[in-house]
Amino acid sequence: MSKTAPRTQSAVLTRKGIQSSLVSVAGIIGRPVKDQDGKDLGKLLDFVVRHGGETYPPVSGLIVKVAGRRAYIDGARIAKLTKDEITLSSAKVNLNEYQRRSGEQLLDGDVLDHQIVDVNGLRVVRTSDLYLAPLDKEIRLVGVDVSFRSFVRRIFPGTFGRKPGVDQVIDWASVASLADDGGVVRTTATREALSKLRPADIADIIEDLEGREQSALIELLDPDLAADALEEMEDDELQGLLRGISDERAAELLSHMEPDESAEVLRDLDEEHSESILAQMAPAMAKQLRRLVEFDETHAGGIMTTHLLIVKESDTVSDALKLLVEHRERDISDGVTVVDSKGKLLDHIQIIELIAAKPSEKLETLVKAPFPTAVGIDTPLEDVIEEFSNNRGSSVIVVDEKGKPVGRILADDIIDAMVPAESSGLAQGSGALS
Repeated sequence: MSKTAPRTQSAVLTRKGIQSSLVSVAGIIGRPVKDQDGKDLGKLLDFVVRHGGETYPPVSGLIVKVAGRRAYIDGARIAKLTKDEITLSSAKVNLNEYQRRSGEQLLDGDVLDHQIVDVNGLRVVRTSDLYLAPLDKEIRLVGVDVSFRSFVRRIFPGTFGRKPGVDQVIDWASVASLADDGGVVRTTATREALSKLRPADIADIIEDLEGREQSALIELLDPDLAADALEEMEDDELQGLLRGISDERAAELLSHMEPDESAEVLRDLDEEHSESILAQMAPAMAKQLRRLVEFDETHAGGIMTTHLLIVKESDTVSDALKLLVEHRERDISDGVTVVDSKGKLLDHIQIIELIAAKPSEKLETLVKAPFPTAVGIDTPLEDVIEEFSNNRGSSVIVVDEKGKPVGRILADDIIDAMVPAESSGLAQGSGALS
């Protein structure tokens, strides 16, 4: 993943009115909050924002130190905001201690100095400063500064001046902030931006994040996208991630992963943690994965992948093509596996053969040599490799003791199994059943 990818600014940060009115959050914390007559009411402790579907969240309130208390003042009462002070529209202050409500985020307490994801730049960065500006008749969070220059300016006030350089400010629209009371900021813009990233890029971002922020990003992602990203992660990073999220969320993610990948993950966990996750899954899925985990990793059952599109010889070409269309979003098959009336393996018919045939034609008429190579669940890995090298097809079918197909082994499964692991001669693999 590129750490220096260029970033683009939206129309918001390039507006002259916005540029000239940017206010540094770090710079104004601790400064006076005044009433309409210019009298000091207290010192600013923090800004409260509420995230909903808006790209630039409005300031919903202020936390102000008044008479030794952390008082809350509604953001609607902000009459003027400058880099030096805040002026309110009235002097009325509720002296009750501020109590955080669900969905609220503190800019100084939760975001400043925390990790965020720059979605456009495909990188994890730490916030040096945040910037507010008037937008659509409200004070809104519009940008974040991640430069070292801004960090130094905070530590040594007056250094480099107090005015931010817009070229160093990332537009908030391209940011995924991951630290609030619930651990994650859920905005439509962030979700859409993340959904456009490749799973490998998301995996790199996740690995660059720290504990809480790492878990928070996973919570933000669609389960299928999160599962795809997890499959791209290094084993040790993935184990650490699973320890940081709930068993329920882990179960959801593993259920969306390829079963062979899920089984491999569960093998690497301690038994207690593995069972805790399985207990949160649907019974059928848990039963399947428990069986897969028990397979010997040095045999066919331990490296096979689960997904087979199984059809009967009495089905038509149209039936087979319809099944392939239904599973088109999952890159799981280059054809269909044909079985007889008893469920025993007959053939594996490629998509190209199906397209060339008549839709009404029975699949039994397409069953012919060369037939797919089949191995048993307990076939040793070295024999599987030999069979694969002699097989001109794209995979080897794995059958049970009754000759029924239960999985298949692809070229990448063989490669994964042959890659040396740190602690053994073979990398761990896994399997799955249909």
